[in-house]
Amino acid sequence: MDMGKELLFFFSAVGTFNGILLSLYFFFFTRKKYLTNYLIGALILALSIRIGKSVVVYFDPTLPAIYRQIGLSACFFIGPFLYLFLSAAAKGLDKMPGRWTAMLYTLLAATVIGGTLFSYRNYPELWNKYLAWIIYMQWLAFVIASAYPLRVRISKFFTNGTKRTAQDSWLLMIYFGNVIIYIVYFLALIQAPFTSYINGSIVFSFMLYLAFSVLLYRKKTDDLFQFTIEKSGNRKIEPAQAKTLIEKLEKTMSVSKAFKDSDLKLSSLASMIGIPPHQLSQLLNEHIENNFTTYVNSYRIQEACNIISVNNLLTLEAIGYEVGFNSKSTFFAAFKKHTGMTPLTFMQQSAVSAKAES
Repeated sequence: MDMGKELLFFFSAVGTFNGILLSLYFFFFTRKKYLTNYLIGALILALSIRIGKSVVVYFDPTLPAIYRQIGLSACFFIGPFLYLFLSAAAKGLDKMPGRWTAMLYTLLAATVIGGTLFSYRNYPELWNKYLAWIIYMQWLAFVIASAYPLRVRISKFFTNGTKRTAQDSWLLMIYFGNVIIYIVYFLALIQAPFTSYINGSIVFSFMLYLAFSVLLYRKKTDDLFQFTIEKSGNRKIEPAQAKTLIEKLEKTMSVSKAFKDSDLKLSSLASMIGIPPHQLSQLLNEHIENNFTTYVNSYRIQEACNIISVNNLLTLEAIGYEVGFNSKSTFFAAFKKHTGMTPLTFMQQSAVSAKAES
């Protein structure tokens, strides 16, 4: 191995090793256990495994086929973890939704069962001609889908004069870095000229060292990827601006029915109307005189009342889930707080009124 290859191997291998260490840091050593920390840790680990395979196979093509199988299998998780991380960060989620957990378990089961029944060692042609393409297309689909939670931030990126926060820059760097890594690996898959899988290792290592440089100069690392609400300070929202924002907010709630999303967060609602979370919080407090939870629940209760008035086939619990509540007790408590009566009492009164009118 000449000096150039030795340096290339060292740079790529150290990047892989540091990637694994960084993923372990986010899994086990942050003081605050944010969902986003676990997801970014999983994303970095999947990338590190894929990169590690590229490094060892590039410098020793005679290694057992299991290395190639592990590397391709890791690709099966890079796209999903990228999407879940960016979605959780954009929505400010602190708990993994059930459908996400089910998706990850399904992917894991497919990887283990499929890899056992059709190993790379026994079916190399199947992996190279078909499974590799399926995995890369799945990866691409999730990379494209990952742009959706960032749509407002991406719009800011391409708009001159628009102020971007440090959080915006971090998310965009992670997203576009993953886009570049995917492109490099895809070009290597189709054997484009002047491309190689080792190029993906170089891109990953460069991004990782950049992340490390930020970590070293940052006073707090626990909340690096926890995107909390910024303070609004003393700056007031002008009446004309407030009117425009309220109209957009009401349209989002009434027409798009954003309140039906049981995972709706302040940050995700703010993204829908194109403002920072702290500004939405300020708008709600100063111009609507409600906090976020009360405001969203008012729409949910109004929708529940409409459904109860015209539909006597659904159970009260089903109606609660339909309008966005994630538990029966939360729905009943919010309903009584907003209407002064229980859902059952309201249903009975609605039935009496309907009978009287007929």
